Amino acid sequence: MTSTNIGSILITGAAGYIGGSIVSDFLGGIVPSLKGRKIVAAVRSQEQAASLSESGVNVICLDIADKKAVTKALVDNNIFIVIHTASSLIPELAINLIDGLSEQRKQTGRKTYFIHTSAMSAFMPRTGWPSGKLQGPGHEIFETEKQLADSYPVRKTDVTVVEHAQAQGVISFIVIPCLTYGKGTGAWNKLSVNIPIIINASIEHKKVQQFAENIEVSYVHISDLTALYGLLVERILQDEEPPNGTDGFYFSTAYQISSHDFSEHLARALHTRGLVASSTPEVWPSVEAAAEGLSVPVKFVEYLWNSGDEAPSVGKGGAHAIGWQPKWSREKFLRNIDDEIDAVLELGKAKSSLIASLFTAAKE
Repeated sequence: MTSTNIGSILITGAAGYIGGSIVSDFLGGIVPSLKGRKIVAAVRSQEQAASLSESGVNVICLDIADKKAVTKALVDNNIFIVIHTASSLIPELAINLIDGLSEQRKQTGRKTYFIHTSAMSAFMPRTGWPSGKLQGPGHEIFETEKQLADSYPVRKTDVTVVEHAQAQGVISFIVIPCLTYGKGTGAWNKLSVNIPIIINASIEHKKVQQFAENIEVSYVHISDLTALYGLLVERILQDEEPPNGTDGFYFSTAYQISSHDFSEHLARALHTRGLVASSTPEVWPSVEAAAEGLSVPVKFVEYLWNSGDEAPSVGKGGAHAIGWQPKWSREKFLRNIDDEIDAVLELGKAKSSLIASLFTAAKE
């Protein structure tokens, strides 16, 4: 039986690639129990708000760095579930949202839920994650993150979310997107970052380039990722309680592809269209050359395009344990790689602040 105790749901970062797609797909009905409930989309600017309002969603401009404004927005809009996609790097933003949910819980006596969006980079060897530590249950992953929290900001934010939510009586979950691809369904930004940047750079320089190291990378289609968020919300609304807190880690790995396999398929597809000179990828001569060619800071280029990861297995806390079944496979992605090219040719570059934030961080 669907819970009658849950009010509205707030999605932060609703103008972003992931957040916008969640909003759109939720409005499209992928969460049956959300029917008749208010979905509130939080954005940063009036321009973004105007774009999203056309889709029929309830939009608010909200500075989630403003604790009082956040609490007021959550209470005024009867928010009991927050999906936070705006930042995996800044723990203070998550704290403000959790505190707002805590106040809502105190005022109503009803449970509140915080679904945080992390990043796969927190679990990569290049950022200091130890090999083999994604194969245990969720609480073991949390303990490893806690031990390594100070060495990488995404890990620090994850640990803060779990511990602060627990202290405030808010039920928390952490979703970890891996390399996400596919044309998004949101109203503002429909492009991811990683693959479109590679495609744009390849077209500009008339060649596909790759790092010499051939690494395994986890992938997920945007529709499969939004389905994972949808499953979590559906379970909550059905009065079920998916693993949460220290056990609430939900990795979105649908499959893995080697970096060279991807580059080779992309080169052939671009060459067939006459967009690059050769159907064979070349190797970047240096990290500096890659950074210049991809227009990203040297400090971060390998984090984004030369960092492999392990396929996670999280026991009872895993995405598959709550019924997640990705529809996109490795073969389907490679077979439809032209979809990624079409999206870039249509839309150009992502409306994302990520790369700009990396240049800012590189100066610090």
